[in-house]
Amino acid sequence: MKKAIVLLSGGLDSATTLFFARAKGYKVHALIFDYGQRHRKEVHAARRLARAAGCDLKVVKIALPWQGSSLLDKKMALPGNRKLDKQEIPSTYVPARNIIFLSFAASYAEAVGAQVIFIGANAVDYSGYPDCRPEFYAAFRKALARGQKVGIEGRALRIETPLIRKTKTQIIRLGLRLGVPYHLTWSCYAGGKRPCGVCDSCRIRTQGFAAIGAKDPFFK
Repeated sequence: MKKAIVLLSGGLDSATTLFFARAKGYKVHALIFDYGQRHRKEVHAARRLARAAGCDLKVVKIALPWQGSSLLDKKMALPGNRKLDKQEIPSTYVPARNIIFLSFAASYAEAVGAQVIFIGANAVDYSGYPDCRPEFYAAFRKALARGQKVGIEGRALRIETPLIRKTKTQIIRLGLRLGVPYHLTWSCYAGGKRPCGVCDSCRIRTQGFAAIGAKDPFFK
């Protein structure tokens, strides 16, 4: 059976990507990162999603002691109700996060014989992170082809970004068709008992559900 690694954060996009990969017939290995994020609730959400999808899961705990992001440094204020400008990279950007995550995923994939890595990156309704853009993934694919045994042998890993050019509304519609249990997801950067409703992630998600007139179970 063909195998895939899915980077699973516990948020809306990664949950949709998980169920998308499963619908494509892959035996999914969910890879979850506990990297010291202030919204660690997403790790618990990711575990629940992996169980709901009936797939294997692995949680990798890593430390980024140099911080450099308001998602890691609780002394830094999280941006709220800011103007969403894709040309401005917000303080929630974690330096080289997707490079780090994809490197782990590539190692995992090669070790278990997976042919593809799925990541729910999005370059339409997003906060302006440089590692969510198509040109980054094009470059990383080339790096893997030249830096891994499977690549040298002509069996280079594929990196699939099925959501990268979709709006949040399109992603939600796709997820609803796939039966994604959005009530199990966690998107808020603040990581409190209830979603804050004002961080970029909460607002982009809210706008996506509102556009199709659907109730977001995240804000029950």
